[in-house]
Amino acid sequence: MTELYGDGQLGLFGARPTAPDLAPLRALAATLPEGLRFGTSSWTFEGWAGIVYHRRYRNKKAFVRESLAEYAEHPLLRTVGIDRSFYGPLRDEDVLHYRSLLPEGFRCCQKLWSDVATRVFPAGDRRGEVNPNFLDPELAAACLRPVREHFLAHAGPILVCVPAAPGPVNPDGFARRVAQFLQRAPAELTFAFELRDRRLLTSAYLDAIGSHGGAHVYNYWERMPGLAAQRAITGTLPGPLVVRLMIPPGRRYAVEKARLEPFDRIASPQPEMRAECVALAREAIEAGREAWVIANNKAEGCSPLTVRALAEAWAG
Repeated sequence: MTELYGDGQLGLFGARPTAPDLAPLRALAATLPEGLRFGTSSWTFEGWAGIVYHRRYRNKKAFVRESLAEYAEHPLLRTVGIDRSFYGPLRDEDVLHYRSLLPEGFRCCQKLWSDVATRVFPAGDRRGEVNPNFLDPELAAACLRPVREHFLAHAGPILVCVPAAPGPVNPDGFARRVAQFLQRAPAELTFAFELRDRRLLTSAYLDAIGSHGGAHVYNYWERMPGLAAQRAITGTLPGPLVVRLMIPPGRRYAVEKARLEPFDRIASPQPEMRAECVALAREAIEAGREAWVIANNKAEGCSPLTVRALAEAWAG
């Protein structure tokens, strides 16, 4: 959307985006408990002009590099998902740049590198082979070194996104690997496991999470049970609550992306998802636990507006 870009002196670049009215958002944010953090999965979406963004950026490159600072000023957005770290570890200069943009108290939920989180190679010559680096705690520690040295004050739970893989699974072996990982992974970080294969969601896995300081990610995703159904399986867990609202069950990522872009409106409201998410968060807060809720555009069409709807549901 060209409204975000240009020097703003000529009409060539279009009108400046309308600034969001922050007063009602601040009032709504004041009703939320300190331990409840809402945020979105990544932040560089031009369709959010007038919803989150109203400043002018020189060009798209500047927007991608600088917009996190404006995102963090939004009253309801107190965390954000860093998705790019799934495709390669963040470098020292990356985390130092993020740190320069963020206010005190703002914390990010970054994904663990796929070379550690992926159980089976999904493509290429090694497709279907077990990844020898899967849940290697030393490799995890190495790739998270910049975060531990420069970004710890801004680090929320580390998201270990375990993709689904074809073929049989060994749930007990997976649970043992989770326990071994948590025992040797950097103790100053919290690791939250997001399973994309419901066969791995077993009592042995939950015992490993509960016994070694990990967290389970309640994900709203195309091939997993709903949030309330997952809560019925897990029971009450210690540690922080982490929820990721990504895509309604039965939908497909590529189809929803094409249908919902530019992610500037709620196109598919999910009232059941919202109610179950707020119930999970309320249970956690009342038990004195932190609650982290990360919304994706594919959940309803525009994740900042999903966050606002969740905050209103909490307040109401």
